[in-house]
Amino acid sequence: MAKLNFGGVEENVVTRDEFPLQKAQEVLKDEVVAVIGYGVQGPGQALNQKDNGINVIVGQRKNSASWDKAVADGFVPGETLFEIEEALQKGTIICYLLSDAAQIEYWPLVKENLTAGKALYFSHGFGITFNEQTGIVPPENVDVFLVAPKGSGTSLRRMFLQNRGLNSSFAIFQDATGKAWDRVVALGIAIGSGYLFETDFQREVYSDLTGERGTLMGAIQGIFAAQYEVLREQGHSPSEAFNETIEELTQSLMPLVAENGMDWMYANCSTTAQRGALDWWKRFKDATKPVFEELYNSVATGKEAGYSISSNSKSDYRVKLDAELAELRESEMWQAGKTVRSLRPENN
Repeated sequence: MAKLNFGGVEENVVTRDEFPLQKAQEVLKDEVVAVIGYGVQGPGQALNQKDNGINVIVGQRKNSASWDKAVADGFVPGETLFEIEEALQKGTIICYLLSDAAQIEYWPLVKENLTAGKALYFSHGFGITFNEQTGIVPPENVDVFLVAPKGSGTSLRRMFLQNRGLNSSFAIFQDATGKAWDRVVALGIAIGSGYLFETDFQREVYSDLTGERGTLMGAIQGIFAAQYEVLREQGHSPSEAFNETIEELTQSLMPLVAENGMDWMYANCSTTAQRGALDWWKRFKDATKPVFEELYNSVATGKEAGYSISSNSKSDYRVKLDAELAELRESEMWQAGKTVRSLRPENN
């Protein structure tokens, strides 16, 4: 592994240069990679591995929308697409990509099929870290590791097709065969990772749950809504409020941040914008840091895991989720956004 300097701290990373696809193919040539679950991460990871020449099969509940999607994506029933139990039996590496709640439900069946020398692969540290709540305790004679792409399965697939790569973390929980490192890194490359950085199961899930509830999804929606509401209450039109809150950020400013950092984005804005941002960002940090500290504590104590398991295991979870998503979608802010997006030149 290479050691790279991240802001003054050295970290271990694996790049495609030191572990090219050809090496990953060699490591995995005798493996059958069984992707269990074809929902959020499953399609991107399975298709990328398939396109990279890995022997991959999919395990999914028959007569489901996900089964039909797998068929539409080119997986053949009875050849590369199977019911979950049969895929578990055939696989030597089990990519356990069901939702966290479904992983709890199917764990007895998975454990039954984890014979000596197999590998259990996760893309999230949830099940192992919170095993007192999930009951997921692997047998000692199998490898256990994770590769966690830093983004959605949709983004993983899109970036793969663009000859790009989504960065991923990796961790080894258990090395029963002595081959866990080669296996996990090979899989990380095979699914299309740009590079891999080292972590452990606990740090992965703590940072992931914090990020999802924080700046990646929860906090950013809250900040959007707060600013939009203030602008509307002060008489600004929906289109103006949306443009100044979201559209300018996503279409103009964040690409600059992604390209070369926050200071680069500031440097490419007006001096008035620069002065305002530099004067206000620390006030926002001071105002929000206590909320993030409360959030991290809720994650680290297992409260967030408990909420997630309890909510997502209920029979009416999907109905309630659809209602909550509809509330977002039908809000004035996001309806205004729908119209704004329709006016982008590339959409006309």
